[in-house]
Amino acid sequence: MNAVDFRNHDEMRDLYRELILDHARNPRHFGKLDDPTHSAEGINPLCGDKLTLYARLDADQHIEAASFEGSGCAISVASASLMTDMIIGLSLQQAIACFAAVIQRLLNPDTYQEQDIGVNLDKIKALDGVRDYPSRVKCATLAWHALNSAMQGQSTAVSTE
Repeated sequence: MNAVDFRNHDEMRDLYRELILDHARNPRHFGKLDDPTHSAEGINPLCGDKLTLYARLDADQHIEAASFEGSGCAISVASASLMTDMIIGLSLQQAIACFAAVIQRLLNPDTYQEQDIGVNLDKIKALDGVRDYPSRVKCATLAWHALNSAMQGQSTAVSTE
């Protein structure tokens, strides 16, 4: 890399850091959703993160609304906020594909290969920085595990442990 590449890398890292902080301080779609068709609880016992994800699917199995409530660290809240922002309008199958892609990206970055799932995952790159900290990866993936559980119709709380 040359000096310009380092500067651009640092600028991107700073931009992603700001995106995470913005979503942590001002979470989108925070609060209980009226009349959800799907919901799931998620717990990260290591960090103390707890959340409930709510989603309402329409007759065509598209997510017409999503929200979350609970408490957690900045990474956990930001990830849930980014996720709910992203999944509204997606089909059930696209949401499950997003879950798989994000989990693969964060847990197995060496083998992760972007695939066209019909969803723009660019904002999720903001979470890439947590890959160097395994305990933080659990914070970042909690909401995504809750999403998968909700979309699969599972009734037990998911845990990152």
